[in-house]
Amino acid sequence: MKLFVGYLLAQIQILHGFQISGVSHASRRNNRAFLTQMAAQQDGQQTNEVDGVMAEATDALQGVGWAPRGDGDITSDDPFVQRINAEIIQEMGVPLDELLNPATVVNLERDLYNLRGQLAVATGLGDIDAGGLSTAECDGGGSSEEIDSIRKAIDKKEKKLLTERRSVFRGWLKNVFLGQAVLSFVLSWVMATNPGALFGGFDWYYNYQMDLPIRVLGFWWWWLFIVPSLRSRRPSGAEKKALDIAFIGTPAISLLAPAFTKDAAIIWFANFAVTAASYGYAFTVDNDDADGEDDSKTPAFIKFIYKSLDFGSGRERGARN
Repeated sequence: MKLFVGYLLAQIQILHGFQISGVSHASRRNNRAFLTQMAAQQDGQQTNEVDGVMAEATDALQGVGWAPRGDGDITSDDPFVQRINAEIIQEMGVPLDELLNPATVVNLERDLYNLRGQLAVATGLGDIDAGGLSTAECDGGGSSEEIDSIRKAIDKKEKKLLTERRSVFRGWLKNVFLGQAVLSFVLSWVMATNPGALFGGFDWYYNYQMDLPIRVLGFWWWWLFIVPSLRSRRPSGAEKKALDIAFIGTPAISLLAPAFTKDAAIIWFANFAVTAASYGYAFTVDNDDADGEDDSKTPAFIKFIYKSLDFGSGRERGARN
């Protein structure tokens, strides 16, 4: 913005200072002052707009557990999460993990806890523990700009929370993801071995020489669709660990294998072998802590990778260790 104002001032000097005679130094100073004032106002407006966008983005990221939160992360064993889990079981008959977006529920509940505490202070009830209390119980009445703003924020989050708490990850949806994985498995094999069978009837396939790119996409399909589809079923225990390993191993194979072979079918089989080996390792060699009850022997960087992968596997991403 400063460069823009400087450029604009230079243009004004060229157009008016040199081409038009008789312009006083006072007039030029007034022009500069006016432009500086306009630039400051524009900077203020842009700052407000940026702050608004950042606030919305942060709220969205927090809703899925990616943005850092000021009061720190909590674990699934925390009484706060246990209370939410008990309420959902009572209301919906399923645990928190079976909701479509468990992280969003945890984060919304935590936001409402903080907002209700702020409302209690603002309305004269004092600093009370809002845990387990409704908004009405935390509202001491009265009206002001701050109080109305808090009430509006609470109302917005309560409506969103109501929807999220009723969104259960149904069994039929798991079957959809399983079917998607099977379909991707077949489709990727054809793409890697004989893409002409799928796309040979299109002129663009020959005009743009798409045979090799589609073959490459075929073995990358493991990482892009097959493994993610299986992980979207939210498996637990050994299967979850197997798919976590496969999700790390398949892109490594797809990146490194072309240095040794140009045959897309071989690379596809290498991805298949890595996935199968991941299942074998998780179910046999490393099945002692499959449920995550004892991971004290797991290296710290492996724990970090597993927790990062939980973003797509349905755990309480906003309430992880």
